[in-house]
Amino acid sequence: MMDGSFPSAATPALAPAQAQEGTLSSTTLLCATAAVAIALHLPGMSRYGFFRDELYYIACSEHLAWGYVDQPPLIALIAWISRHVLGNSLAAFRVLPILAGAVSVYLTGWLARELGGSRLAQCTSALAILFAPLYLAFDSILTMNAFEPVFWLACAAIAARIANGGSPKLWLLFGLISGVGLENKHTMAVFGFGLVVGFLLSGDLRPFRSRWIWVGGLIALAIAAPNLVWEARHGWPQITVVRNAQLLKNEPVGPLRFLGEQVLFYSPIALPLWLGGLAWLLAARDGKRFRFLGCAYLVVMAIFMVADGKTYYPMAAYPMLMAAGGVAFEKISTSQGWKPVRIAYPALIALAGLLTLPFGVPVLPANTFLKYADAFPYAHEVKTERDSTARLPQNYADMLGWDTLARTVASVYYALPEAERSSCAILAGNYGEAGAIDYYGPALGLPKTIGGHNSYFNWGPRQYSGECVILFGENSEEHKNYFSDVQQAATVSTPLAMPSEQNLPIYVCRKPKEPLAELWPFFKFII
Repeated sequence: MMDGSFPSAATPALAPAQAQEGTLSSTTLLCATAAVAIALHLPGMSRYGFFRDELYYIACSEHLAWGYVDQPPLIALIAWISRHVLGNSLAAFRVLPILAGAVSVYLTGWLARELGGSRLAQCTSALAILFAPLYLAFDSILTMNAFEPVFWLACAAIAARIANGGSPKLWLLFGLISGVGLENKHTMAVFGFGLVVGFLLSGDLRPFRSRWIWVGGLIALAIAAPNLVWEARHGWPQITVVRNAQLLKNEPVGPLRFLGEQVLFYSPIALPLWLGGLAWLLAARDGKRFRFLGCAYLVVMAIFMVADGKTYYPMAAYPMLMAAGGVAFEKISTSQGWKPVRIAYPALIALAGLLTLPFGVPVLPANTFLKYADAFPYAHEVKTERDSTARLPQNYADMLGWDTLARTVASVYYALPEAERSSCAILAGNYGEAGAIDYYGPALGLPKTIGGHNSYFNWGPRQYSGECVILFGENSEEHKNYFSDVQQAATVSTPLAMPSEQNLPIYVCRKPKEPLAELWPFFKFII
């Protein structure tokens, strides 16, 4: 393949390993591993319901813009594509994140190849990401976190290719991918910063002497510019969201717990692999030219820990360590005494992954899962938000009750006098509740909902006067005080849902103390 293209042929340093195994065979194995990643998700695609954030992203896809209060625009565009190309079903919205997870598995093995690994290194590292509980969980739903590792991995592989002697013009592709990654999640900037500092800490200044890295940076900035302009025009709401989440929402964690949850997220069985990968990148002679990747990981971890980020925020950096760990494992297991381990350790990763599969993919009914979870002593230890104490883990508890909520709201709506329905607003407390009405409501004959949470606030009160409002959800006990006539019409009970959704009163509110347009700023809820 011509110099400067991507993917690339092996460099001379990689050629011996490639010559022994054949590129096609390792590629076929990685494709097979990625196919397994897809297959593992199929039984759980429609078992429960939409995750709270999925409903919000679907709602955002009906308001396409260059930005939203709490995320860049790409996830809404992905939801729009899913809805118009694949359909409006639960399974349809999960096709692309599942495929993204498979791409992450493949790219992890690909990166191991760039680092000098042959089949064992590539497959071991790919298996580690395939069965990482956190990856399984995020790849199961429509979320920015399913796509984030693809962008980080692709950029890491390009940087490794350049370090192997690839054309510096590949920095242009790096800039293109990182720019799109910024439109997916702003944490892409943390990875870019980590790489820059990684080069500096490793003493490798060669990339900065090439004009192509600077042009690549301009490409990334140009792609991200529309969202940055949107943020500036709206007062940088993403900063407000992060600050409020740290103060009011996120579960505070210390450094030890932060590090401990890294072990649980990627399986304790994989701990030797990624720790060994970090050590290989930082200290091994043959890993020296890739040392910037190890330094970048340390920078990323430091930023998220100091900034009180959620413990899963560094997730997209771990495939780099798994890939390097696969290379280190392959090298140390070449001696005669280690040969059984070459088979046993990857098999153990797969076995442990299958045992913990129900924690990432909803393959078991809820009550069966609860019994299964009791066999794992650490199953209920991970908690990223203060309001996440439920019998089920948050990733499952937040999938329950949304259709029931919509049907109950519909029953309240149709119990109103017919003349009152046409002017009655449905006001939800948070974006999950609002998104549930917007998704299930059309089939039930409900109008679009309104709400003050994040981007729903920007979409406004939709010309409603407030003379009749069906009010429910988060902050409803406070918001009902803006009306002089309030009657509780129903209660939604979902015992296994998140605590805030388990017993949800639904009110019919009349006689607003001010017109709804004037009251609207009081409903603003940014977190």
